[in-house]
Amino acid sequence: MITFKPLSSLLCTALLFATALGTSVAATFPEKPVKMVIGYGPGSSTDLVGRLIAQGLSELWKQPVVVDNRPGAAGNIAADAVAKSATDGYTLLFAQNGLAISVAAKPNLPFNGQKDLLAVAGVAATPHILVVSPSSPAKTVADLIALAKAQPNKLNFGSSGIGNSDHMAGELFKVLAGVEALHIPYKSGSLAATDVIGGQLDFYFAGMPVGLPLYKGGRMRALAVTSAARYAGAAELPTMKEAGLADYEMTLWQGVFLPSGVSKEIADFIGTSVLKLLDDPAMRERLTKAGAQITPLNRAGFTELYVGDIARWKVIIPAAKIKLE
Repeated sequence: MITFKPLSSLLCTALLFATALGTSVAATFPEKPVKMVIGYGPGSSTDLVGRLIAQGLSELWKQPVVVDNRPGAAGNIAADAVAKSATDGYTLLFAQNGLAISVAAKPNLPFNGQKDLLAVAGVAATPHILVVSPSSPAKTVADLIALAKAQPNKLNFGSSGIGNSDHMAGELFKVLAGVEALHIPYKSGSLAATDVIGGQLDFYFAGMPVGLPLYKGGRMRALAVTSAARYAGAAELPTMKEAGLADYEMTLWQGVFLPSGVSKEIADFIGTSVLKLLDDPAMRERLTKAGAQITPLNRAGFTELYVGDIARWKVIIPAAKIKLE
């Protein structure tokens, strides 16, 4: 299991990297606009956090970092584009653990998730928030389970796409609660959230940047969070474990990738830049207000998390008989 190091320790390491790099990269990179590809639609959890990182890098580098949303296929359209892009550091991928899930579950992807992509910096590891419509009869997780058991395959739940983290959160709920429910994939989490509010979806394991503001604003009812411990931004909500599902734990991690083949010098510079952003109080405040739980990881730490998550889902998906077609 990955151990997250204190931010101060990571920053010291990052600054040592920056010194070792010398002035060659810092003085010349980037010399033109950088593209950040995000595999989810505007307003989704990953888009909201990725845009903040892109904005921060733009300010830090004095060059535009332009967001390119390419939603679809659980983020794999974006990942494939970046994996096959030029290895000059000017194309970044901002991804989440849907990437690891896809790599674990889909051997026929058009790219090799471990060989063609380079994990550069971890940004956040945030729980999902289980939400229902304010008009739902479910006031607790136990209520929702009872409703689902009383109406097998009648309840539905949404996601930002087949195989994404929010989809898998729903599938784990089905397995551990022993219920059946229909999965409805959307192009973004914000679209799924809209249908929860409207009553078209019975429940949704929303990403915190999407679900938390809607819950706080009274537009949704929240039943629980999916982390092992309570979420500081909504400490009144129980965890899924506290709500009765002892083996339930799920977080949405997000971070920056590059195509393999980018020089170590440039990859280190980009990773160092991201960690520097995460130590900036103004950026931390922006990310926290957006619902992100900041979890900085350097290249080694983020690679360990990514590879470990692929291995984890290779075990969970067949064991739980989860279908991702």
